[in-house]
Amino acid sequence: MQKRMIELAHYIIFNKATVRETGLVFGISKSTVHKDVAERLPKFDYSLGKEVKEVLDYNKLQRHIRGGAKTKEYWKEHWKELAQKEQEQD
Repeated sequence: MQKRMIELAHYIIFNKATVRETGLVFGISKSTVHKDVAERLPKFDYSLGKEVKEVLDYNKLQRHIRGGAKTKEYWKEHWKELAQKEQEQD
């Protein structure tokens, strides 16, 4: 488990990755990633845990922006599909 915590931490730090992205890459749930790096890692390696926390805090501050961009992208594609369907019906 210690090896996994360190690998997760390094991935998050070097890639500025989110918990969700890290979970997908390593094939584990975001809950497991979060528990490993936010709860267990600081007890094992405080300085590495602190670095990860800074990245996670930054990601948390930015999530509303990423979410808004995803929503905008979704609706842009959705409206294109609706327009194509209308043209096909005419």
